[in-house]
Amino acid sequence: MRGAACGLHVDSAGPLDTAAAMSLLTGFRVLDIGRFIAGPYCAALLGDLGADVIRIERVEGGEDRRLPPVADTGDGGVYLQMNRNKRGLTLDLAHPEGRAIMRRLLGGADVLVANLPPATLRQLGLDWDTVSALNPRLVLATVSAYGPGGPLSAQAGFDSIGQAMSGAMYLSGQPDAPVRIAAPYVDVCTAQALATGVLAALWARERSGRGQQVEGALLRTALVVGNATLIEQAIRAPHRVPQGNRGFVAAPSDVFRAADGWLLVQTIGQPMFERWCGVVGRPELTADPRFADDEQRGRHSAAISAVMADWCAARPRDEVLAALAAAKIPAAPVLSPQQALDDAHIRAAGLLPERPIAGSAQRAPIAPHPVTLSGEAADFRRPAPALGEHTDPILSELGFDPAAIADLRARRVV
Repeated sequence: MRGAACGLHVDSAGPLDTAAAMSLLTGFRVLDIGRFIAGPYCAALLGDLGADVIRIERVEGGEDRRLPPVADTGDGGVYLQMNRNKRGLTLDLAHPEGRAIMRRLLGGADVLVANLPPATLRQLGLDWDTVSALNPRLVLATVSAYGPGGPLSAQAGFDSIGQAMSGAMYLSGQPDAPVRIAAPYVDVCTAQALATGVLAALWARERSGRGQQVEGALLRTALVVGNATLIEQAIRAPHRVPQGNRGFVAAPSDVFRAADGWLLVQTIGQPMFERWCGVVGRPELTADPRFADDEQRGRHSAAISAVMADWCAARPRDEVLAALAAAKIPAAPVLSPQQALDDAHIRAAGLLPERPIAGSAQRAPIAPHPVTLSGEAADFRRPAPALGEHTDPILSELGFDPAAIADLRARRVV
């Protein structure tokens, strides 16, 4: 594969290592004008795989840069995670000269990632018709809240709208209070799906010579994640209601309190249930007609959870987890954020490696690319850029001399 852009570059974050230089997307350039999570994380995933990703934000900085502020630079945790492996360019896209610079960037780019409303993209000249006419090989990756084709298509939204409208929020928590999941799983899953679509579009371009638009939507993703429940409702109409942490189709699948902490247990299938009965010393439960199969156990999950709760309450959590592990029953401690940072497995497996923060002596535990490849590198090469950190070298690559760059800065075009 060959991209339309130049290769990766050495910058102030340090030289690129040999593995990075052999990554899958070396030679591809991605322009990222996304904000918050879905768009920027898609671009970060492409950057993990070796693409030269340029984050383009307003001269004063994007609204997602300090959400929530954690570093002594003022940068936020979301920003640090979603914008690793990118170079930073400030650019006023409302200024005619800013748009001219953007067009020059687009002419040599392979991908444009933009989770901005369609009307905004048209206003900025970054809609599909405009950018594809400028660069027919370009792949445009967009994200909206609701997706095209419905009465809500023009409305904005965040991760939680997907949770709310997919049925997931309704089924979480207790019957009198739906609960939003704190982790932005809709955003993250949308970004991963969008990155998959971009890779497919780049592969198709190798055969056709033309790019295409890849569209993601938060509500679409949320409905995919919760689709099995909706299929069940459409066909069998059980009208399920929230029941806390208990599972709907098997038991025990719940959160329990041991003598010194909480843990989650999940059993599915007859063999696992029988092993669980042995662990808690209740072999007679295997003959109880209420617990004849997963569906019946799900219907009577409160009774099974009560047995497990009593057994856990008198024992230390580690003892409970050890007994369940010996019986090959999936279980895990419920960890606080600090406990997750300190967890022996997470640390030993390198799941939260400490990474540098641009312009700071601090380091941050930034989760790596979610999958590993045996033959290629998907790695951290540079921290999320400081505001406008790479503006000068990027403009130099476009042919601007130092005096021209200084003039653009003085007029706040960049």
